[in-house]
Amino acid sequence: MRGPAQASPDALWLIFSGDRLLLDGELQTPSRQPEGTEGEVYLGDQEGREVWAARLSGPASAPYTLHRLRTLHGQVPDALWVLGGYAYQIVEWDRTHRYCGFCATPTVADAAERVRRCPNCGLSVYPRLAPAVMVLLTRRHEGRPQVLLCRSPHFALGMYSANAGFVEPGETVEHAAHREMKEETNLEITNLRYFASQPWPFPHSLMLAFSAEYAGGEIIAQPGEIEDARWFDYDDLPTLPGRASIARRLIEAVVGEQPE
Repeated sequence: MRGPAQASPDALWLIFSGDRLLLDGELQTPSRQPEGTEGEVYLGDQEGREVWAARLSGPASAPYTLHRLRTLHGQVPDALWVLGGYAYQIVEWDRTHRYCGFCATPTVADAAERVRRCPNCGLSVYPRLAPAVMVLLTRRHEGRPQVLLCRSPHFALGMYSANAGFVEPGETVEHAAHREMKEETNLEITNLRYFASQPWPFPHSLMLAFSAEYAGGEIIAQPGEIEDARWFDYDDLPTLPGRASIARRLIEAVVGEQPE
């Protein structure tokens, strides 16, 4: 990606150590590039201000501390959280593709676009993006509207969410939505409706959210993937994902439009 050779004095810096973002006591980003950083990458401009990201090469120094990006949602402005997600993905891509995966030659960052190229074999590596689908299934049971919610083994205790999974090579997102629901819950769906999308940087997904209607089948949870799957009345929902996730917005939107 074409940009300046070095950062301007008033650049916005997003500094990471793993998935943790460097902030001061007021949850503000550094006003200048801190010492002890590496892997600097230019991200673009925001309202006329350069935005850069880098990795912290050592421990954080006062007045700065490290905060997990996932937990910062709601504590920092939404614009900063979204920008932090973008920065984190680019920093991690840059860190993990310093060498060619085919011939092990050190790669070189392209000056014109976001890609690292191998000068030996010509392999080009772009930032990875893994599309995923999320489907919230609805039905009416004994006159009551219900939603299907699933629990993954890695979820927090008691939390349920909409069914989700990655798109496989060679399939459409629509096919993935049907396949994932069938594989993980044994249920058939119909009337698939697109809701919204969300970039999700943990680690590098683009979540495409849908609602759908139940078309048949009995719940059989896929071992290892789904710990539990069940129908919930819309006025008796379990613990849901945090508001940082599109799953929460999808569930609230669908449940909110259900007829009494």
